[in-house]
Amino acid sequence: MTGDQHHHGDGHDHHGHHGHAHAHAPANFGRAFAIGAALNIAFVAVEVAAGLWGNSIALLADAGHNFGDVLSLLAAWWGSVLASAKPSARYSYGLKSSSMLAALFNAVTLLIATGGIAWEAARRLADPQPAEGVLMMAVAGAGVIINGVTALMFFKGAKTDLNVKAAFAHMAADALVSLAVVAAGAGIVLTGWTWLDPATSLLVGAVIILGTWGLLRDSLNMVLAATPPGIDPAEVRETLAGLPGVERLHDLHIWPMSTTETALTCHLIMPAGHPGDAFLAEACEQLHARFGIGHVTLQVEMGDAAACALEPEHVV
Repeated sequence: MTGDQHHHGDGHDHHGHHGHAHAHAPANFGRAFAIGAALNIAFVAVEVAAGLWGNSIALLADAGHNFGDVLSLLAAWWGSVLASAKPSARYSYGLKSSSMLAALFNAVTLLIATGGIAWEAARRLADPQPAEGVLMMAVAGAGVIINGVTALMFFKGAKTDLNVKAAFAHMAADALVSLAVVAAGAGIVLTGWTWLDPATSLLVGAVIILGTWGLLRDSLNMVLAATPPGIDPAEVRETLAGLPGVERLHDLHIWPMSTTETALTCHLIMPAGHPGDAFLAEACEQLHARFGIGHVTLQVEMGDAAACALEPEHVV
């Protein structure tokens, strides 16, 4: 942890401290992104050929969905690369927020791709076409394996990184789609019901939309600098107010710097004056240990002069 102390000669005897308790850097998923993208590009080519040969809208729809996921994987990969860029004079936080934009992009593209599948499936449901059930089962079965393996590579990181969670959601959704196509192919072989092909696409599309909604909400909240899920601002306020010497506080802000890191700023009213670096270091440690907040900025004010312009709750 590092810190620096500033004394501002503005007549108000303000004291500020900037403390850092950096969270662990996100795991490197570059290899997983590369393998996942390569496998899916190859599978898309096979699936398009098989879909055209076997006259299966489910296979073609799954191919389109997989291609969208290839783009999304590349976006997530690029977002993770940009997030590790060093800070500059223009981008003082580096490009950490790129991972949030990638997660949002993934959620939006997944919904758009699913909408395209639903549109074509609805048309085909009204006018069912004969499809090669055995071919559907074989190709989609390979898709279950490829997408399932790719999803597993992102499973661990999905718990802590929304960008990786977005990649995991895409691959898991693809495995689900492929599994449904296998079931539809089996149904067509056993019953001859060609409407199972588009009906299956509609059913899976509905499941994907329900599952993606939470990802869209979380990524959008991150981009809008909402307090990250799992952090209760009231508890953070209580923790800071309970520090020795703190009479009250204001201008508390908690926001995500990336899909894995959180920042906080706050003004503390301490009539006894600046308590020293040990106090600030301990405050940062508490915030990191209890809430996972790794980038903390605390400004100490004595409250014996004109009120801080940022004290009113409605002022930001």
